[in-house]
Amino acid sequence: MTKFDKNILPSRHVTEGPARAPHRSYMYAMGLSEDEIHRPLIGVATCWNEAAPCNIALNRQAQSVKMGVKEAGGTPREFTTITVTDGIAMGHEGMRSSLASREAIADTVELTMRGHCYDALVGLAGCDKSLPGMMMAMVRLNVPSVFIYGGSILPGRFEGKDVTVQDVFEAVGRHQAGANSDEELKALEKVACPSAGACGGQFTANTMACVSEAIGLALPNSSGAPAPYESRDAYGTASGVAVMNLLDGNIRARDVVTLKSLENAARVVACTGGSTNAGLHLPAIAHEAGLEFFLDDVCEIFKDTPYFVDLKPGGQYVAKDLYESGGVPVVMRELRKAGLIHEDCITATGRTIGEELDLVDREADGRVIYPIETPLTETGGVVGLKGNLAPQGAIVKVAGMSQDEQVFSGPARVFECEEDAFEAVKARAYKEGEVLVIRNEGPSGGPGMREMLATTAALSGQGMGKKVALITDGRFSGATRGFCVGHVGPEAAHCGPIALLQDGDLITIDAINGELSVALNEEDFEARKAAWPGPKETIYASGALWKFAQLVQETYKGAVTHPGGQAERHVYMDI
Repeated sequence: MTKFDKNILPSRHVTEGPARAPHRSYMYAMGLSEDEIHRPLIGVATCWNEAAPCNIALNRQAQSVKMGVKEAGGTPREFTTITVTDGIAMGHEGMRSSLASREAIADTVELTMRGHCYDALVGLAGCDKSLPGMMMAMVRLNVPSVFIYGGSILPGRFEGKDVTVQDVFEAVGRHQAGANSDEELKALEKVACPSAGACGGQFTANTMACVSEAIGLALPNSSGAPAPYESRDAYGTASGVAVMNLLDGNIRARDVVTLKSLENAARVVACTGGSTNAGLHLPAIAHEAGLEFFLDDVCEIFKDTPYFVDLKPGGQYVAKDLYESGGVPVVMRELRKAGLIHEDCITATGRTIGEELDLVDREADGRVIYPIETPLTETGGVVGLKGNLAPQGAIVKVAGMSQDEQVFSGPARVFECEEDAFEAVKARAYKEGEVLVIRNEGPSGGPGMREMLATTAALSGQGMGKKVALITDGRFSGATRGFCVGHVGPEAAHCGPIALLQDGDLITIDAINGELSVALNEEDFEARKAAWPGPKETIYASGALWKFAQLVQETYKGAVTHPGGQAERHVYMDI
């Protein structure tokens, strides 16, 4: 067992010397021995709660992490933080809390670590915003850190087919269209989500779980096993041991998270047809390290990365299938064959990505993971767009769409919020060929940058997913499919061009050439800007969402809420 010098670790401030006798008395009160008090104190942070299946298994998994920490000479201190689960928050006012919760998670983990002077961090997360929030805290604190995903849900079975919660959202659209009965909808909702774990497709949670491995913060293949699998405990124990090894070697989160490792992560998002939300979260993680890795940079990586992993919502398979096919290590091995991976990036094992990939002995199965030489498409499953309608950029998932489906031109049908759009879709008060515009849903103007899965799933359920397009300054769920463009910036609240659109304006979306434009010239825009009545008022005039709206920066920078690593004047570990 390694002997650690407490005199150079943050926990010395609460455990060492006569002046800390009161602090130690609290620790004795919790049953710690003298030996345990004088070992490194390791934060084991979870997002456990009873809100949704994504988080329900994290408390159990944390116990295996603590065993690993103890085994390797540390004293684990478990704590929890919040989550807002998008599947529960979707389609109503609750979704405004989702993105703000990412910041709250990072903030609360930071405050807990600082307040109690913990020396390193193992973070467990299971839901869309809790994954980036936990990783942001690691990079912000720059402590030795290991991330572990809680695991995905098992697929449900309905009428002989695998199903996910995406199928339930789309069934609501079919139900509205009269294509299925109350009884059929109820039968599906009862079987779609049969276990603990996060949504099973390559939606935001699994996308960011893949990112955690690709970026190097998680142990190889640790993100793959579904939440109910007892084998997850072995990854938990190994993560506890790994963080102690990182502490011994003084390998910190920013030694792992670099521009190169961020590029590796973006590659994995692209080739798996991952969630557009990665275009928000990767810049936010970079920001914590003082790095500029904006939406444009992410999309440049997407542009020349083949799409070769066949996962829902654009494809056929779920996270369990990816795991059984070899998981992220096999995916990254394929990327390496094409020279698309930076191999010298350090990982949570203390070894480099290249060294880890040398240990992978499985090949692409040709079913879930295609060989990179014969991809599903030559470019990534997620595409960045720019033009006079989105000067700061926008993003769209094209995984599973054919080339001719990736260009759309039509008249605008403008809605001032998601509810108005959903009601119009529900009433079929829109026309084939239109571009539905949902504005005032950006980070500041929403506030909260809501996801629009209820609306997009209803369109798909009505069989109209390919017959209309949708653009918004808000976001889309990783489960969204169809020609749906999110993150349009600047947002309407900042008088971006989307604020100035009117019904009938001709909009062109060209995902092949990366264009999002409207048939208006500068004079048209200036005239409309002069007549613009100003930002839409919201009902959030106080509280956490008001605070978020005041602080949040532009979408293309990650919708972050503080100055980031570039403004730092101290290093937490060295205080």
